Amino acid sequence: MAVVGAGVVGLSTTAALLQGGADVVCYERAGAPMAQRSAGSSRIFRLAHPTPDLVRLARAARAGFGRWEQAADTPMIIPSGCVISGNPAQGWAAAMAAAGAPHEIVDAPSGGLRLPALTPPSGALLDPAGGVIDVDAVRGYLIGVTRGAVAGVQVYAIEDTATGATVWSPAGEARFDAVVLAAGAGTSPLAAQVGIYTPPALAHHVRFTFPIDQSVAWQSWIDKPSAGLATYQHQSGPGRWAVGGEIDPELMAWEMGREVAMSASGEAVLGYAREHLAVEPRIVDSLYCVTTPGLGDGFEVRRNGSILAVYGENLFKLAPLLGDVLAAACTEGSTPAVPDVAASH
Repeated sequence: MAVVGAGVVGLSTTAALLQGGADVVCYERAGAPMAQRSAGSSRIFRLAHPTPDLVRLARAARAGFGRWEQAADTPMIIPSGCVISGNPAQGWAAAMAAAGAPHEIVDAPSGGLRLPALTPPSGALLDPAGGVIDVDAVRGYLIGVTRGAVAGVQVYAIEDTATGATVWSPAGEARFDAVVLAAGAGTSPLAAQVGIYTPPALAHHVRFTFPIDQSVAWQSWIDKPSAGLATYQHQSGPGRWAVGGEIDPELMAWEMGREVAMSASGEAVLGYAREHLAVEPRIVDSLYCVTTPGLGDGFEVRRNGSILAVYGENLFKLAPLLGDVLAAACTEGSTPAVPDVAASH
């Protein structure tokens, strides 16, 4: 088997295949695993999602993180809780109720909200199972279990054949029974070579870190107000608070260039922090990544013969589940979809 891309989804798939006894090569053009879209030290974990199926997938993924934690003998999710406020709150609460996931609608005066907001939201959804993923712990575990399977070379061509698939890289030509394309921004051009469509549009995105009091223990927070900047926020380490914002798409469009996007995003997020947050309004770190606009939560898998392509956004929190699902699809010849995966969990 071959996996193209050593981000968290690619490494999770490689790990699951290895644990199932398969021979696997995982190709990574960046050289270092989890160095691009999976970079950083933390991510939000949440059961809260817009549909019951996605809630069920997140719950199954949490069980997968639990298995990884047990195998690594180290915690991977810090249980801070996660708050969703603004437009999605009621709909996401209904999805959680339908999936049987614990949740609560919390008013600001109740004391159930622990947020950096100068003016706390009212009527917010609290996901008590939410928290912060320790990306460094996940990275260390996955690199350990996939050691020896990762090749630091770029795949520049693939071909589906009657007996499997061929992969071309600077290391030469190699034949495989199946190939999983999990290369983030690199998936679309490779998938197109074998007649698989995945969204080709790219956009810039930046997350910024602000200093905070090291004694605080705030909940992760997703805020999508009817007016103003939509944000996601979480603790990214002791004394550090990370904020990402949904900036004007025209400013974040790929053709605008990285520097313009970073400047526009930094200005918007810093202005928001000064007006709305109890943080020191000083950016001390930033994390840049490339995204595919308009995808939202969830994933899609498409197949042509022995080649599968997976894409989506916000996939880190589903990584243990996706690894198992994609590994099974390789060996079974199936094409997984969210409703079918959710029904089986």
